[in-house]
Amino acid sequence: MALLDKLRRKPRETGPAAVPEGQRVYAVGDVHGRADLLQELHDAIADDAASFDGARRIVYLGDFIDRGMESRQVMETLLDAPLPGFEAVHLMGNHEYALLNFIDDPESIPGWLGWGGRETLYSYGIKCGLNPSTDELFRLAGELKMAMPREHIAFLENAELCHRAGGYYFVHAGVRPGTALEQQRFEDQLWIREPFLSSDKDHGAVVVHGHTIEEAVTPRPNRIGLDTGAYYTGVLTCLVLEGEERRLIQTGGE
Repeated sequence: MALLDKLRRKPRETGPAAVPEGQRVYAVGDVHGRADLLQELHDAIADDAASFDGARRIVYLGDFIDRGMESRQVMETLLDAPLPGFEAVHLMGNHEYALLNFIDDPESIPGWLGWGGRETLYSYGIKCGLNPSTDELFRLAGELKMAMPREHIAFLENAELCHRAGGYYFVHAGVRPGTALEQQRFEDQLWIREPFLSSDKDHGAVVVHGHTIEEAVTPRPNRIGLDTGAYYTGVLTCLVLEGEERRLIQTGGE
């Protein structure tokens, strides 16, 4: 399957230990259809980076779509390269993977509609009932394929599975403890929760991930989770890495 071949690409090595000198990395958690929060965060990142003269990179950790009502707008924002002067890395999340599989074979993953797929369909102008029949699933998949601009589909198909920057490894969900980073299965990198979340093993790098909602960002020795449930909390989180420094930029919230 061509999609899986793309996902099996190895992470790019950019240097040993911490973030290499002269670089600053911004990692953005799960957006989930909140274009308003993404714009707010981009504005804050641009302000933060204005006085930095080194190489700037922004890594989006996947799950750009679903749940929130503005998936199409999020896609258009990301495609517009909203932060000039930044290298942008877009990782695939399980929701992007589910959408692509729904288009190819809606019977294989009908549950996507209940995970936020209905909201994504709506953002592309497609109405969906609560309990679509098999025939309706195929109709919806066909309508979505027609409604999504080709560049949107290509953007998702070309998303990376993982990214390496110095001592940090960026991935959507996490990794399988005890398995070398270069040997990780794509299923784990898109979907895993346990045993990754409770593991205290050294993964070979600090894993920066989304996928699992946490009320507050709590850095651990081997991982940092950035999914703060933006679609309902109003808090979209960005981790800023420079040398050994770590800090957060977040949108508003209660």
